[in-house]
Amino acid sequence: MARGSLRTLVAEGVTTTTGSDGAAPAPTTRPAVDEHDLIRRLRAGDEDAFATVVERHHAAMVRVALGYVRTPAVAEEVAQEAWLGLLRGLDTFEGRSSLRTWLFRIVVNRAISTGVRERVHLPVDNSALETENGHFSQDGRWVSPPVHWADEAVDRLAAPELAQRVRLAIELLPPQQRQVVTLRDVEGLSSTEVCEVLGITEGNQRVLLHRGRGRVRGDLEREMLS
Repeated sequence: MARGSLRTLVAEGVTTTTGSDGAAPAPTTRPAVDEHDLIRRLRAGDEDAFATVVERHHAAMVRVALGYVRTPAVAEEVAQEAWLGLLRGLDTFEGRSSLRTWLFRIVVNRAISTGVRERVHLPVDNSALETENGHFSQDGRWVSPPVHWADEAVDRLAAPELAQRVRLAIELLPPQQRQVVTLRDVEGLSSTEVCEVLGITEGNQRVLLHRGRGRVRGDLEREMLS
């Protein structure tokens, strides 16, 4: 089996409907759409364009909101509020970031404002950049970048089974780590986009990603050895 990214593994064998537990579905592959044209149509009140955007991003928005709130129902409310924010703010959207990044930022702002998990948006202690077992330099860069855990795990488990275990392991991560891993490895955002969405520094993003991936890998390794 070919090696793949966490995002690929999580997306394996997942339907496009909400699961029985109320969790949002994993991403699916869709044809590319000209974003500038889509935004133009949205500003013109094109309902088909809005339906397209909702289909493409709503499930991911709910997943991002779940990093801040306790239940899928509250996450759904956050996503609905974010859609209202989109409609109200379209005229001020300057296109400096992608529409998806802008939407995720709205979701994060709405989720934080609920106050359900106030501690999740605290910055990482800068001491972590110096004491994380020598993995990071003073500027937050990796001294020795970690090998992606999936490179070893994917050949040892069938992809659909591994995907489910990965999703469960991500759900158990501390909130900040879960948010970064979800955005980077599930939703496929770049490090720059994640920093913009979460309002964190590049160094913090690296620390959280490293810790989150390490915990997911450790959980999978312990399960495979048990």
